[in-house]
Amino acid sequence: MSIPEEELPVPARVREVARGAELVPVWRNDYGGVTFRTDDGRYIKHGPLNAESSLAGETERLEWAGRWIRVPHVLDAGADETEEWLVTRAIPGESAVAARWVAEPATAVRAVGEGLRALHDALPVDECPFDWSVPSRIANAAGRGIRVPRSLQEPPPIDRLVVCHADACCPNTLIADDGRWLAHVDLGLMGVGDRWGDIAVASMSTEWNYGPGWEDALIEAYGVAPDRERLAYYRDLWNAT
Repeated sequence: MSIPEEELPVPARVREVARGAELVPVWRNDYGGVTFRTDDGRYIKHGPLNAESSLAGETERLEWAGRWIRVPHVLDAGADETEEWLVTRAIPGESAVAARWVAEPATAVRAVGEGLRALHDALPVDECPFDWSVPSRIANAAGRGIRVPRSLQEPPPIDRLVVCHADACCPNTLIADDGRWLAHVDLGLMGVGDRWGDIAVASMSTEWNYGPGWEDALIEAYGVAPDRERLAYYRDLWNAT
């Protein structure tokens, strides 16, 4: 995933949904999807149909999670035989990997860790209809033709079941002007799982976004001591699936 550095073509469907608003591409994912910001306070996510997750699934998750935490409000969503789209109302904050926060990694990393803990504490496991357990992740991968190594098919014992973000990389936390976490975005795979599935990925992503040396700072901000066994397992599972 990356911030586009060049001008990108605007798909016809995005122009239709934008209804004349000016469009700026702000994010491109690994599947060819692009998120555009409009000049009237919306974000439009658009991309080809994807076997791992769907924007229809993200719509359901945003509407469910929004009862307890701050997430984008869905304005419109749809799909056809080849493409899908999701329109949300903009939240007045910046991604934790915006230039401002990359220049202040201590502040950004603390916000991501505290924000992830707040998400885990707020969302009710017993009421969550979505699954992100290890068996479900392995089955999802198998459906995409990915065989997970036998060594990863037996996870460590569950530490604490939470509703996981399921893509807790740093870019998916929004930060307010005061440097505190504000909201969470990109919840297309959100579901119940061990909290270390999220902690492992969030802390691992600090090196991609801020350079080495910030992993344990995020875990400290989350409020636990590093569990090296679970960190290693869930990072390997993430990379394998």
